[in-house]
Parts: sequence; C-alpha cells; structure tokens
Amino acid sequence: MPPVLPDNSRLTPRAEPLAAGEQAPEFTLLDSERQPVSLSQLLERARVVVLSFFPFAFTSVCGKEMTDFTRSRERFAERGAAVVGVSCDSFAALKAWKERDGIAIPLLSDWRRQVCRAYGLWWSELETAGRGTVVVGPGRKVLWASAREPSCALDVEEALAALDAATERR
Repeated sequence: MPPVLPDNSRLTPRAEPLAAGEQAPEFTLLDSERQPVSLSQLLERARVVVLSFFPFAFTSVCGKEMTDFTRSRERFAERGAAVVGVSCDSFAALKAWKERDGIAIPLLSDWRRQVCRAYGLWWSELETAGRGTVVVGPGRKVLWASAREPSCALDVEEALAALDAATERR
C-alpha cells in the first residue's frame, strides 16, 4: 500500500525566505524510508535543527552539500544540532541517492511542494525547492537563514559559524 503523503496545505506560501527571529512553520514530511517526520519531533531530539533545502537529488551541487553535511554531522551534533535535507524529490529517489552516495543525514521529501514554499525557498522556473539553509531553535524560532543561488552550495563552515553565533546570542 502506498504511503499517505502528509498534508501541509495549511502552510502559507511566502515570497521571501524566512529570516532570523521569525517562527518556522510546523510541518510533517516523509523521509527516505517513508516514515513521517515533523519539525517538532526533530526539535524534541535536538536542541537545534538545520534544514538544508536543495533542488534535486543526483546533481553535483546538491551532492556536494549533502555529503559535506554528512562528513560534518558530528560537528553539528556536538553543538546539539541535527541536520536534515529537504527537497521535492520522491522518497524513493532520496533513498536511492542516499544509498548510492553514502549520505548519512535524514532526507525529507516535500513532494507536494508545500514546505519549501512556506519557507520562501521556491525555484519557480523549475517548480522545485530553492537552495537555502534555515537553522531552527526552541519554539521553532529561526536563528539563522541563508538563501542561495541554485548553483552555489553552502559552505558547511559558514553554517557552523552561523550556528555558533546564533546559539551564543540566545
């Protein structure tokens, strides 16, 4: 039996990416194993959640970003942060990509394209997630956010520095 896709239709699309200080929208998405994962569940397991939105699995820039996060996941964990990738790819594509490339962070499927729009990370020309990173802390407060051109991978060191700065201010 096919999994029931989570309904995030209550989320309001935004034209601009979320900014520090705003509240991150609650969501539930399926992971690459077809299991539902919500933002609130992630925040129960980690003090801070790093959401890395990316356009497409099996592409070079997205692959670099996700493998860099995989290599650095312990550095994020030491800071109480969990890293999660989010794209509009199917959970099956995300599972195959994780297995092929050894990606060891959770990948969530925004198949209905509701979450990336609610976070203001939408690539309208290709109707898929834009590239960006949102660091979410307790109470779903956005601690840091960065939107980038689709061809520009995030430097993980930038994300770690932003995480350190954001958590020091709290």
